[in-house]
Amino acid sequence: MTYLAIDIGGTNFSMALFEGGRMVEHLTQATDRVGGRDWMLARIEESAGAWSGFTSIGVGFGGPVHFPTQQVVLSTHVGGWKDFDLPGWLREKFGVPVLMDNDANVGALGEGLHGAGRGYRPLMFMTLSTGIGGGILTEHGLLRGADSYAGEIGHVTIRPDGPDCLCGSNGCFERMCSGLWLERDCGRTAKELMEEPEFVERYVVDLARGLKVALMLLNPARIVIGGGIPKAGERLFAPLRAELHRQMTEWSKARIDVVPAELGKDSVLWGAMELAREAAGERTL
Repeated sequence: MTYLAIDIGGTNFSMALFEGGRMVEHLTQATDRVGGRDWMLARIEESAGAWSGFTSIGVGFGGPVHFPTQQVVLSTHVGGWKDFDLPGWLREKFGVPVLMDNDANVGALGEGLHGAGRGYRPLMFMTLSTGIGGGILTEHGLLRGADSYAGEIGHVTIRPDGPDCLCGSNGCFERMCSGLWLERDCGRTAKELMEEPEFVERYVVDLARGLKVALMLLNPARIVIGGGIPKAGERLFAPLRAELHRQMTEWSKARIDVVPAELGKDSVLWGAMELAREAAGERTL
């Protein structure tokens, strides 16, 4: 079977075609935040229309998704998505089954089944890019919670006296550590900032505070971090692990196994392929 995978993010929009467990087509474009939802839908229709023959579609969406009803709740970074029935729109356009989840959950599927999370359960996957999100993969599948909001670690408060966040609170993990806010606060891109050891030493203090929540609450076998910022590699991960060891509660023996995503920018696409398989009636776990 052939599956279409879609990753809708605040920074980039990606699509891929999978056949026989292999990615055979791929495209990525920068997200036009000003163009909003209409720009994105036009790109999907244009690009997917050129890839005929797919059996089903899986979608990772960069924002909260109510999984039981398959509705986008909203996007805090791109306008026009509130309460939108994206799977319904895709079914109407392409006439195939569709399944959608938020991008962090989908990334957890991708890394847990095909990347750095293989064999590690429970697995915590965190996106560290324009925003911050989290997905939790157990032996029984994704832990979505009672209302599809499990894993939203980006809006845990790590600095009670911190600056206002787009969510309406302040001092959130996302507000202190995401790429959007790093660029706005520092006037340089996250990629540039990650090349400065002095900045990274300061940055990992807040990054470790957020990750400590996951380590203490979930005791995951591994934390995999995907998105743009982890591309800094050991320039980021070596000081981050050292800071986690300093911050972790002394009596806790929770493992500190924190690694970058093996699939890089394609974690969500591989997870979306698994959603497409599920939409087509295949069991993925």
